Amino acid sequence: MPLPGTPLKKLGFLTIGLFDPDQPATGHESTLRIIELGERLGLDSAWLRHRHLQFGISSPVAVMAAASQRTSQIELGTAVTPLAWENPLRLAEDLATVDVLSGGRINPGISVGEPFHWDTVKDALYPDTAEAEDFSYARVERLVRFISGEPVRDFSGKEGVVEEFSDRVEPHSPGLRSRLWYGAGSLRSAEWAGRAGLNLLTSSVVFASGEADPDFGEIQAGHVRAFRAQHPDGERARVSQGLVVIPTDSATETQRRKYRQYVDQRTPRTLKPSGPKGFLPAKDLIGSSEEIAAELYAHAGFREVDEVAFALPFSFDEDDYVQILTDIAQRLGPALGWSRGTKGPVDG
Repeated sequence: MPLPGTPLKKLGFLTIGLFDPDQPATGHESTLRIIELGERLGLDSAWLRHRHLQFGISSPVAVMAAASQRTSQIELGTAVTPLAWENPLRLAEDLATVDVLSGGRINPGISVGEPFHWDTVKDALYPDTAEAEDFSYARVERLVRFISGEPVRDFSGKEGVVEEFSDRVEPHSPGLRSRLWYGAGSLRSAEWAGRAGLNLLTSSVVFASGEADPDFGEIQAGHVRAFRAQHPDGERARVSQGLVVIPTDSATETQRRKYRQYVDQRTPRTLKPSGPKGFLPAKDLIGSSEEIAAELYAHAGFREVDEVAFALPFSFDEDDYVQILTDIAQRLGPALGWSRGTKGPVDG
């Protein structure tokens, strides 16, 4: 999207699905209502963050399955599922099942690497095989093969009177492979995702180690260009961006103060890279939709994409998300040239 006037093709949102540990059902139900609202607003996609041993969505596949039965058009994705916690064969079965149930609306986003706080969880996660587990890109390649329908084993056919066995993951959902995304925050991962023929999820974090200019937008733009240079589809390869945006057009004064405090608390960490990998978050964008649109058009990373899944702030209330999401769909989206699809009328 190099210039204002080039329409944004897809507009979605990302949520962490926070909940009170004493009332987890309430938080999960709230997440489902927000997804339903996204569909009524005509948004193209709803994405779920993945959180293990925290008070966020630990099983996005299950939440997507529930959401698929309460919506009919909006696409449902994960951003992202860390494969270090997953058995690729079992995950392939779950994703294919939900994709079939949803009518082909699932967009699994995945990543690899050692789990966070590995030493505290490895004995519970892999009590017998922790030292042998492979957390490299090979884990993604296994998942891709299984979802693509490649044989898992040599055995198939009937056994006995009624038992019939397949040599591939069942159910098989033919279009799911084309909707696999890789969450990359480094140049190396972006280039690998391109060579693997996956779609690319960029987020509000990059790793700037070794970068000459620690400017978030320029680093992210470089990752996108490198990804497409390696991808078989070249410039047509799909990339989605996930910055945190907080439009305040219809917010109350109380909400505006709350939002500003949230952004002010988070801004210092965006000023320079930290840690050995150069961890660098993007600045949260807050203001009117017109102001945010201007900031996005000045953002080098945004200018490389025509799809977004704007991230909802982690710790807000449902009323806040309703306001933010409504402004994104009805004001910010149109300011970026996006127009709503055919996902049903907005009925409050």
